[in-house]
Amino acid sequence: MKLPNLLASKWGRLATFFFLYMTEGIPLGFTATAIATEMRRQGLGPAQVGAFVGSLYLPWAFKFAFGPFVDVLSSDRWGRRRMWIVIAQVMMVATLMAALPVNFSSELRLFTWIILLHNVFGATQDVAIDALACSVLREDERGLANGLMFGGAYLGQAIGGSGVLFLSAYIGFKASFFFVVAWILAVTILIALPIREPKRGPAPPTSASPLEAAGREIGRFALDSYHAFVGSRAAFVGVVFALLPAGAYALGLALQSNLAVELGMDNSAIGWLNLWSTLISAGGCVLGGLLSDRFGRRRMLSLYLACTALPTLYLAAALTKHGWTMPVDPQKTDHPLAPAALLGAFWIATLVYALFNGLMYGTRTALFMDVTTPAVAATQFTAYMAMLNLVISYSATWQGWAVERFGYPRTLVADAVLGLASLALLPLMKVVKKTDPGLTAEAIPEAITP
Repeated sequence: MKLPNLLASKWGRLATFFFLYMTEGIPLGFTATAIATEMRRQGLGPAQVGAFVGSLYLPWAFKFAFGPFVDVLSSDRWGRRRMWIVIAQVMMVATLMAALPVNFSSELRLFTWIILLHNVFGATQDVAIDALACSVLREDERGLANGLMFGGAYLGQAIGGSGVLFLSAYIGFKASFFFVVAWILAVTILIALPIREPKRGPAPPTSASPLEAAGREIGRFALDSYHAFVGSRAAFVGVVFALLPAGAYALGLALQSNLAVELGMDNSAIGWLNLWSTLISAGGCVLGGLLSDRFGRRRMLSLYLACTALPTLYLAAALTKHGWTMPVDPQKTDHPLAPAALLGAFWIATLVYALFNGLMYGTRTALFMDVTTPAVAATQFTAYMAMLNLVISYSATWQGWAVERFGYPRTLVADAVLGLASLALLPLMKVVKKTDPGLTAEAIPEAITP
């Protein structure tokens, strides 16, 4: 049976990008939530789990380097973007299968390298999907398409994170690798393979090899980014702002997964917590953007940044009150049981944090669009988003290290204080209104959702 080319109709295009973005979210939810939870359950320390989660985001922090290769190394016969999407998805499946037999308890370095490679292909797929969206979506479709793409990514994270945690109670954790692979392959076979891209015009003659052309594109990206960043004070301050934590981070990273396991939560309970957190954050993204349109970006972002510290400090106080300061080995049967009051505090802190983090995320992204120079919008905005992923990477790493040395409460307090430092930069990011009509939706590529 010949499957239809979904790019040929409006709703087919919208469905295409929803499902393609879902294949980005599923592996991220699987590795950052489900695998991280299982690592802690099998006795890996918070520092090891934090470093593993931190490594997942490194390819996404440097995905701008993949763009020139996606643009230059292409084929009209196989589909200029489709070729890269299909190859990336197949390699994502291959790397997950390669990681399946590896015991991460005894071979953590090998397992981490395989999953790191898996995320390289995931980030490459993201670049190709965004390029395809820019070339085939009509102007009156882009707003809805971007909302569906974000929604697909969040749904994917819920499937790969919460879905796997729910399912592992019935089929075992190792078998859940096949569950994730099946989702990716289903999208590859039913969505990616049947699509047919419009033919591009003849390429201009050039004597450079494809690799030389890609290298020139990377160099041009770096030069354009530099000129964009020094073009205004707001843009330059935006670089420093992007490299700092935007509020507290710990309750959205590996520290939360580690603590959930140590407090005695089973996979089903962690799955429900992750599911509700994801849904609340998704709603917060939309609400935060709407409120910032009405009341101002910097004012609302300052409020949201400060509020992320509140549940973080609240949990630190609850852990101190109940004497739960240093990590405990979840494999030991004689470790203390968490009282119901502490579990309740953990749920409250995590869900309240998810709301404020979602509000912050939607508003912060809009602020970066505001300070982006229209003439180099795609380049500059991509660079900002790459920096944000770099912050997630180093935050997960240092927090795991700090928990083992200083305990959970002190790490949470340090996380809250560091997250407030970026507030000092917001007054310097006053935006000059732009009148350049070239700043359109197609110039703004999508970023990864942590």
